[in-house]
Amino acid sequence: MSLFFLYLMSGFYVFAGLMHFIKPKMYVKIIPPFFPQPKILNLLSGALEIIFGIGLLFESYRSVSAWGIVLLLIAVFPANIYMYQKGVRGIPNWLLLLRLPLQFVLIAWAMYYT
Repeated sequence: MSLFFLYLMSGFYVFAGLMHFIKPKMYVKIIPPFFPQPKILNLLSGALEIIFGIGLLFESYRSVSAWGIVLLLIAVFPANIYMYQKGVRGIPNWLLLLRLPLQFVLIAWAMYYT
C-alpha cells in the first residue's frame, strides 16, 4: 500500500484518539456497564489510539503500533456491540449494525502493517 494509506490510517487514529478527550461523554456512554471505570477506559483507549497512530509513522515502531491497533480494535468491539444494542440518538440502527463488520476491515488494514 502507498504511503497515502499509511498516513490516512495514522491520521484516523490520532483524530479518533483526540476525540476521546474532546467529546468524552460520547465515548463513555457506549462503554458497556460491566466494564469498570468507563471514564478511565475512555481516556486510556484515546491515549492508545494517539500513541499507536503516531507510532505508525515511524518504521521502527510501525509493526508494534499496528499490533496495538489490532488489539485495541478487539478490546473495544464490545462497545460497538453495546452501541448497536442500546442505540444512539440520531444514528439509525442499520448504520450501527453496518459498523460491526467495519471493525474487521479496520483490523485487516492494521494487520497489513504488522
